[in-house]
Amino acid sequence: MKNKLILFTFIIALFSCKLSTKEDSKKINTIVCTTGMIGDIVKNIVGDQIKVVTLMGPGVDPHLYKATQGDLKLLNEADVIVYNGLHLEGKMGEIFEKLEKQKNIIVATDAIPKADLINNTEFKGAYDPHIWFDVQLWNTSTNYISKKLCELVSDSIAQKFKSNTLTYTKSLSALNDAIIANFNNIDAERKVLITAHDAFGYFGRAYGFEVRGLQGISTTSEYGLKDVSDLVNFIIEREIKAVFVETSVSSKSLEAIVEGCMEKDHEVKIGGKLYSDAMGKEGAPDGTYIGMVKHNVKTILKGI
Repeated sequence: MKNKLILFTFIIALFSCKLSTKEDSKKINTIVCTTGMIGDIVKNIVGDQIKVVTLMGPGVDPHLYKATQGDLKLLNEADVIVYNGLHLEGKMGEIFEKLEKQKNIIVATDAIPKADLINNTEFKGAYDPHIWFDVQLWNTSTNYISKKLCELVSDSIAQKFKSNTLTYTKSLSALNDAIIANFNNIDAERKVLITAHDAFGYFGRAYGFEVRGLQGISTTSEYGLKDVSDLVNFIIEREIKAVFVETSVSSKSLEAIVEGCMEKDHEVKIGGKLYSDAMGKEGAPDGTYIGMVKHNVKTILKGI
């Protein structure tokens, strides 16, 4: 009887080990994200189930960002890496290419059909990476990231992810409806958005704004005196009253525009700061994607 009991205990222990091994093989401990916007998606999907690390904090320009030794360590130790793609993290492209063969990597913009992407006129065959400014497109990316993460975890954890995703995507749909409602009563001639760099193309297309940036889609592009002169003339011709600086881009370029307009007797003000390539501080209202978008909408409405 004693031997049978020992044998039974051994079988139960062995069976438990096999179950644990199966679960552990689909266990994710850490997900590393590049931008705050992507990190926010992932946090909303996984909840408190998995540690989520974001490399680029408030005020950081991803176009110019260079990975530190600490970042490389985090990326090397990550179970999953999620990044934007479309060359937003331009200087990190080679790192992701090297890690693709050994890491689970999810590219947020892979969710978007080519027909829905805006062409990057600066680089042939490239696209504008700032898809998060169209909330519906960002909703599509959210569902895609969720689907890919669900494939990497156990069924029980995947069900939690799916439930969290459904809650979050409903919030995004409500946000999109609210933006449309806020801008519906604005006269078309007033719906012109002037910013430091051309990050708001998707926003303009989705919500009916004409968008002009002094710099191109990437902040790595340089602007010259002609660019400043052309934008000044455009502002005067259209009688625009406000331009908007960005939290992740130097305000000097837009200050030069304001001065140029004043020299030609046209008064234009800085309408406020917009979040473009980075969100606000963690824990602050604008430290989430939804909070960031709400801040931008409120600032634009007040400015124009």
